[in-house]
Amino acid sequence: MTSGRRSRSLNERELRLWKVGRALVLTFVAAVLVAGGVFYGLVVLLDFQEIDTTAKLDAKTLFDLVKLSFGVVAGAGALVALVVAYRRQRVDEAGAHREATRLHTERFSQAVEQLGSDSPAVRLGGVHALAGLADDAPEPGLRQTCIDVLCAYLRLPYTPDPGEDPAHLEEHQRYLALREVRHTILRLIGEHYQRPQGTQRSWQGSYLDLTGVTFDVDLMSFKGAVFAGSTVSFRGATFSDGMVSFNGAVFSAGKVNFAGATFSGGMVFFSKAVLSDGVNFYQAVFSDGTVDFGGATFSGDVLFADARFSNCTVRFDNATGPAPQGLLAAVGTPAPAEVVLPTSWLPSP
Repeated sequence: MTSGRRSRSLNERELRLWKVGRALVLTFVAAVLVAGGVFYGLVVLLDFQEIDTTAKLDAKTLFDLVKLSFGVVAGAGALVALVVAYRRQRVDEAGAHREATRLHTERFSQAVEQLGSDSPAVRLGGVHALAGLADDAPEPGLRQTCIDVLCAYLRLPYTPDPGEDPAHLEEHQRYLALREVRHTILRLIGEHYQRPQGTQRSWQGSYLDLTGVTFDVDLMSFKGAVFAGSTVSFRGATFSDGMVSFNGAVFSAGKVNFAGATFSGGMVFFSKAVLSDGVNFYQAVFSDGTVDFGGATFSGDVLFADARFSNCTVRFDNATGPAPQGLLAAVGTPAPAEVVLPTSWLPSP
């Protein structure tokens, strides 16, 4: 008995429902107050001066009192039905939510099992299943769990390409197959981050941990994405091949960390991006390839302290706002030919 009461109590607390008696009393009191207010307002509006009284109770008055009594009873019954219907609706909604969560958990377990399969094709199916689960998640926490698993897969160590030597043909083919799984995850993350926050299938606002991940995909686009209200980590990531686009992206009201990232090949574009407080390129290494900040807008504390530039092309031409902290010291003045700075950032001769 005690266990049953505790269970009901927990369910009611979870649903934030009042007990039936309390709900009925409060609903009845509220109805009486509203009815009294309406009655008083009508009396004032119609400017009644006094109520006629009579010493006798005639048949008409008696019939009116009977109708009033039945009306009060009917109104009370309607209030009871309303409260009960409301509670039933809330319980049904909570039950539907629990069922959706249970189904999500079952599908999540199956998708994670697929992601751990020895077959690259099955892993690829698990990737798409997890992305679909993130889109259909009944609450943000479950969506974040799916995203965390996909990011964790990208952070796992993997065997490097053994090359195209015929003696290692099987290992080479397996490497290519598993690389396709990684590239699919990267493309899916980029696609979901381009969708405006609050719209269907948008992952903007979610925590994204891409620490140490290698970006060697042909094309990954964050074009127009808004990185705000959450932490996104590219700390220690390697941009080694292909193209990654942050064109027109907005970095604000959050923390986007490129600390220790290595730009060692390919092209990374921040053209016309907006970079403000919380964007961090501390100790980033620009050693090869092209990184383009052309037309970007800088504001607040954007950090480039101890960044290193060598054998690369980094363009800041037409950038507006103050120079990022530590950039001029890291580049040196005058800047080497491969680093193009706006004239307004250079010290006066």
